[in-house]
Formats: sequence, structure tokens, C-alpha cells
Amino acid sequence: MGVSAGGLHALSKILIELPVDFPIPVIIIQHRSKDEKTLLEEVLQAKCSIKIKQADEKEKIKGETVYMAPADYHLLIEKNRSFSLSCDAHLHFSRPSIDVLFETASEVYENKLVGVILTGASKDGAAGMRAIRARGGITIAQDPQSAEFPFMPQAAIDTGSVQYLFNLEELKNFLLSIRKNNF
Repeated sequence: MGVSAGGLHALSKILIELPVDFPIPVIIIQHRSKDEKTLLEEVLQAKCSIKIKQADEKEKIKGETVYMAPADYHLLIEKNRSFSLSCDAHLHFSRPSIDVLFETASEVYENKLVGVILTGASKDGAAGMRAIRARGGITIAQDPQSAEFPFMPQAAIDTGSVQYLFNLEELKNFLLSIRKNNF
């Protein structure tokens, strides 16, 4: 999932109902600056039952966990399904970048990947959505009419690679249905 401005509200609405045993790993890029003193993971954990943590270098990705990219690091997925952190240049004025995560995740998970773009005020994630779709993954954008900041989901939609438009309630229900259908 990629999210920027308006992200805390959007993430809270989606993650709050994910059960402790949600089998699919959820990986989130929330744009935040290196100087930002935030307790994002702690705030979300206080509202949610599923485990929420910051991703660590070389950590193996597993279900029943929501991983958040650390501030000021790109988060990449390695072939062995572990995380890698990078201090490479900002992309779309962002580090972490949604595109970096989506492009590396699409190489590893191919058609078993679901990419989600939520509220935000940049075009980060649009190229990554194209990469996910090109490898057979599922692509979802928050309906811009329901987004606090519609630019980011609209930029993804404009690529022609978004398959589904959902409001936050519909997206939460979709994720819960994936669990039932063993995606």
C-alpha cells in the first residue's frame, strides 16, 4: 500500500479490522520526512489487533504482520522475500518511495501481488502500479472522490493500469475477502 497526505485516517479505517491472523503480509509506504517525530506504528497499533511494525533490514516477510517503511529509507523486496533498506536519492521528492517498493515487489511476487494507492498529493506509486499490472498483479486505487487528497490515486488511475476503484470501506472488505478466498 502506498499513502501520503491524509494517510493516518485512511490506514486506520482499513487496518482496524484486519484480524491478528490475517495471513497476507501488508507492506505500507507512508510518506514522512526524516525529521518527522512520529509514532505512526504505535498510534496504529493502539487501534488495531494485527501486529504493526517498522520493517528491518534483511527481515524475512511473513503473514500476520503489517510492515511500515522507516522514515527516510526506500523499502525494497529482495528475491528471497526479505526487506532491504536504501538511502538512494529521493523519487518524486519522497524517500521512502511507493514506486520503489511496488516495482521491486512486482518482480518478486508477480501475479500474487495486490498494489493499493490511497490518498496523497504526489504522483508517487503510479509507475509502480503499471509494473504490478504488467506482471499480472491486482491494482487498486482509492476512489479519488473519497480521498482526502485525490491527486495520488488519480495519477495511478491516469496510467490506465488500475483495475479497481474502492472507497475505504470497500477496500477493507476486499482485503478481508482475500483472506477467505486464500488469494
